[in-house]
Amino acid sequence: MKESCPGSREIRNPYPEDLICPFCCSKNEIWSDEPDMNCKVCGKIISREMPPSCVQWCPAAKECLGAEKYERLIKAMG
Repeated sequence: MKESCPGSREIRNPYPEDLICPFCCSKNEIWSDEPDMNCKVCGKIISREMPPSCVQWCPAAKECLGAEKYERLIKAMG
C-alpha cells in the first residue's frame, strides 16, 4: 500500500462528530467525511459545509483516496 500524505490522513480515517438538526434541534452523529445526512428524529436532510482540503488541489487526490470517496467529496465541495 502506498504511503499517503499527512493532509489526507483525516479524510482517509474519518471520525464521528455531532451535528444539530436545524429543524428539530436533535443531536445526530455524522462522520467527518460526510457532507449531509437524514436527521434520525425528523428525517429531514441536514447538511454542513465541508472544509477546504487537499482533495481540491492535489493532482494525486483521486489515487490517494480512491475514486468513490474522491468523487463524493468533490461533489460535496462543489
